[in-house]
Amino acid sequence: MAPTVMRRRADFLAANRGHRAPMPGFVLLVRDRQDGDPAMRFGITVTKKIGGAVVRNRMKRRFRVLARELLPVRGRAGADHVLIGRADGVERDFALLRAELEKALGKVARKAP
Repeated sequence: MAPTVMRRRADFLAANRGHRAPMPGFVLLVRDRQDGDPAMRFGITVTKKIGGAVVRNRMKRRFRVLARELLPVRGRAGADHVLIGRADGVERDFALLRAELEKALGKVARKAP
């Protein structure tokens, strides 16, 4: 099942209370919603500190591709996943970003109750 996109600010703030997996290119936040809905959701945040609109949009596009590729396979059902971009992730090799996301998802899966 493909993950849906989070849009509400409250959902992003709630995800901040979940498990955190920092990587060089991004920080992954995962929070179980515990609402009985098995749907997987994801959100992406890239601040202006990273760069201008062109840089931020490029980073978000890369994160969207990674999330749609890896979350259905490695993500946690019934959870919100948030990717927060870091400055090191802008020019990072795409294969390296993919490997880091797989590692972060594995790290968060081990923390699961």
